[in-house]
Amino acid sequence: MTGWLWAIFTILAAGGQTLRNAMQKELTTTLGTVGATHVRFLFGLPFGLLFLALVVIATGSRPAPLNGTMLAWTVGAALAQICATALLLAAMRERSFVVTIAYSKTEPVQVALFGLIFLGDRLSPGLVAAILIATAGVLLMSWPRRVGGEALSWEPALLGIGSGALFAIAAVGFRGGIRALGESNFVLAASTTLALGLVIQTAALSLYLLLRERENLFAIFRAWRPSLSAGFMGAFASQMWFLAFAIESAAKVRTLALVEILFAQLVSRQMFRQSLASRERAARGQGRERASSDRAATHLRPTWTQSLHGVGCPAKAEYTGLIR
Repeated sequence: MTGWLWAIFTILAAGGQTLRNAMQKELTTTLGTVGATHVRFLFGLPFGLLFLALVVIATGSRPAPLNGTMLAWTVGAALAQICATALLLAAMRERSFVVTIAYSKTEPVQVALFGLIFLGDRLSPGLVAAILIATAGVLLMSWPRRVGGEALSWEPALLGIGSGALFAIAAVGFRGGIRALGESNFVLAASTTLALGLVIQTAALSLYLLLRERENLFAIFRAWRPSLSAGFMGAFASQMWFLAFAIESAAKVRTLALVEILFAQLVSRQMFRQSLASRERAARGQGRERASSDRAATHLRPTWTQSLHGVGCPAKAEYTGLIR
């Protein structure tokens, strides 16, 4: 009955998530990492509740009662997603948008492992091969190269990979929550789990900011216009992810979600004007010769930060001016 719906949901989710990440990256300059992380939850919550209300009205059904197992899965997944988003945004401050996304997309291997252990999601040989090949591709795209005899810092790589691990835990946890709800209507089950997850995340981060970074919390409300857009896009992407998780294994969903790399490259070029390093181009199959890459890097070097070795991030002063 559901057929390939999960694939449609996944592609829509990947596109929406790319736009949300781009919007959040812009907000990190004014709100900081925690503040920008909170935007997707605080301003996404009204839209998540709206989506649930529309589903209830359209189906004429009430959400199934919550149970302890569903709550445990959802709380764990919600907290993991908060940490994953914070690590992702922290990595973006260190390295280019598209490369950071690629690091985080080591997630499918971890999703497959966690899904097998905790949910019993079986893996066919074909799916295992697809996951490994896709993951190897994004690693090749992102692998640090040497410029001027000095290797790039591994800090953004570790942040991105750590983000992927936490996103994997979140994906498996939310799928577990949806399944534990025992709702026959997968749209209603997904919408209910999403709304609960956003309530938990909004409450947790609001409390943290109120106690530790109160001024930052007020700054989020002052930046409500761009935050509202990021919140809507985040809620839309999450709704699509949850619909996909409701009808297909997290491993399949997250492997297809690697299409986000293509979306991230497009957004990177249009919004941040960042270019990929030579290994990144090779992984994308563009295969430019090394000599041409070196000449391009030499030509661009005066306008890019020395510390990032030509990865494609503009100097801090220029970048701040660009995204404002």
